[in-house]
Amino acid sequence: MTQHGSLRVAGLFAGIGGIELGLGHAGHHSTFLCEINPAAQRVLETRFGLEVAGDVRELEELPEVDLVSAGFPCQDLSQAGRTKGISGSQSSLVEHVFRLVVGSGVRWLLLENVPFMLQLERGRAMRYLTDRLSALGYTWAYRIVDARSFGTPQRRQRVILLASREEDPRTVLFADEAGEPEWPDADTVGCGFYWTEGIRGLGWAVDAVPTLKGGSSLGIPSPPAIRLPGEAGIVTPDIRDAERLQGFDPDWTLPALESVGTRKGARWKLVGNAVNVPVAKWVGERLQTPGDALERIEVPVRAEGRWPNAAWGRSGEAYEVDLSPWPVRRPHQHLLEFLNFEPAALSVRAATGFLSRAAKSSLRFPPGLITAIEAHLANVETGVRAA
Repeated sequence: MTQHGSLRVAGLFAGIGGIELGLGHAGHHSTFLCEINPAAQRVLETRFGLEVAGDVRELEELPEVDLVSAGFPCQDLSQAGRTKGISGSQSSLVEHVFRLVVGSGVRWLLLENVPFMLQLERGRAMRYLTDRLSALGYTWAYRIVDARSFGTPQRRQRVILLASREEDPRTVLFADEAGEPEWPDADTVGCGFYWTEGIRGLGWAVDAVPTLKGGSSLGIPSPPAIRLPGEAGIVTPDIRDAERLQGFDPDWTLPALESVGTRKGARWKLVGNAVNVPVAKWVGERLQTPGDALERIEVPVRAEGRWPNAAWGRSGEAYEVDLSPWPVRRPHQHLLEFLNFEPAALSVRAATGFLSRAAKSSLRFPPGLITAIEAHLANVETGVRAA
């Protein structure tokens, strides 16, 4: 098995450094960071000790590095966002990644984004990315990866796309397969959902929170809700536990409060937009020690339509690979045991708003959820009156 050394990393659209921190845990080293958000810049400067470049559109070239990482903006690609597609003003910024790696000696290119882009506009966004990579001489591979694979109770699936002109990315992304485990009875554990939803979606997650998000259908960054088992109520996690759910240390985003005009809610946006650290660490470990790509039945990807969960290609060819979002299966931490900080009770306003939206919805809610929220609302209102 080939053993590779530490890679020098340039992080574009670095956010609060999820990819770069995870790669660092695997032995790689970030030497250059670019991020336009002032609050995120402050976090990066504090945590990585590097001067952070601002607008990727103004970069003329990259320093000499081995890997370029880019969790490029997902607002135009996400189901919760504007869904304008790859040509949207935010997601089209990925073209600057391609501009910067042309003619460079970069060995690896690592991109991350939301799974919805696999189906948006009948797969046009993913086809654009893979066509561009092939045209630049890359062999590419991607896979949807679920953060729960690494033990943290957050159901978060993201597309990890890895490409190289010199090496085979399948030895990194396709060398592991564990499959999804069985989950406990929902009545016995904490279950997460989006209190900001209730009409078109719910985000229900058993023994986990749903994907932490930078925004919501109400247009605000906010924590998910957690239905406690029995009649214990509805709570929302502390921001420090949200950071831990993404693999960061508690208060990782605290430097953001030092930015001019940054409010506490901005920390939720930073955390929700971040790349999960354990996922990036797994990629980094496999970059250090590639494995053998698992033998799987491969069929050509259809010319139009939704892309599969995993695929690879080069020179204009693309092949579907039968792999799950679970490359590994680390010991699962139960959601309520994971939380280290006191959660807050879901507010009267939040609970009332959810119930109002749910009453207009045609969604099928998990048994007992509406009753639990109604009971929680009654208890909170009683407590407010008593106070």
